[in-house]
Amino acid sequence: MTTALAPEQTARFDRIERVLDFIHANLDQPLSVSELAAHSCWSRWQLQRVFSEQTGVSVAHYVRELRLSYAAKQLLSRPDRVIDIALSFGFTSEANFSRAFRQQFGVSPRTYRRRGVMDGIRTPLHVTTLATPKPSWLSVHIQTRSSITLVGQTSPILGLFAPEPDFTDVVPKLWRDAYEAGFIDASQSSIGAIDVASADTLQTPLPYLAGQQGDTLPAASLTKWTVPESTYAVITHLGPVTELPNTLHTFIYHWLPASGYRCTDGVELEVYPSGYQPQRDTAEMTYWIPLECRHHAPK
Repeated sequence: MTTALAPEQTARFDRIERVLDFIHANLDQPLSVSELAAHSCWSRWQLQRVFSEQTGVSVAHYVRELRLSYAAKQLLSRPDRVIDIALSFGFTSEANFSRAFRQQFGVSPRTYRRRGVMDGIRTPLHVTTLATPKPSWLSVHIQTRSSITLVGQTSPILGLFAPEPDFTDVVPKLWRDAYEAGFIDASQSSIGAIDVASADTLQTPLPYLAGQQGDTLPAASLTKWTVPESTYAVITHLGPVTELPNTLHTFIYHWLPASGYRCTDGVELEVYPSGYQPQRDTAEMTYWIPLECRHHAPK
């Protein structure tokens, strides 16, 4: 069920969506705040304030990250010269492009191409009204994560799409047991891992591990998993962890179909920072879903 929006909320998000649509269609052109404001019915100042308030990023930062991310994908998928890619995305010179690229990705365009690994990609923002009193913005980044070894306690769970899910009961208990057992270092981030690849049907329980990165087994009751290097959609969830299923539904039903990516069988990760308070409205964690590019994203 979709909750009806107040007229002023609908108007505000319609305007932002028009700005986003214009940005996404014109990444190869110079984009000034004045020009974008003309597509929103706001002044330059109002646009920058509302855009930042509603999306969490500035207009200029969003355009730059998205433009560089599309350029990064072209570096890996096309043989074009760096200068040609730079010019196609509105940069006036290879030097300016390389400087901005290094600031975002930490390496030069040529080094990024040589590595051949898709990493740090910003994807377009999408707005949804799914089961929320106002539209919620879904922030997704594409990230390649090296192989990691996890140590923790495991239990089978019935996941989000099972006919009778039980993860809302099993997972919190598993984490409580893990902390009570004393092997969780509270000063380090914790990771929940779900082996989705092992399931044949929705009725098949999924192995879930609650633990942290490590190489040794401090107790016989613990299990070690090695998660291979994978490319992930990294989904930021803000709010109580009990609302995480809503965020994942938004990703699966709204973001994924139009993204140009498809999910792959693998190990999904829940990454919780140290000091994470799962019931707080300000709690922030990330959910990592393995995926691959279905086709080249358009310029």
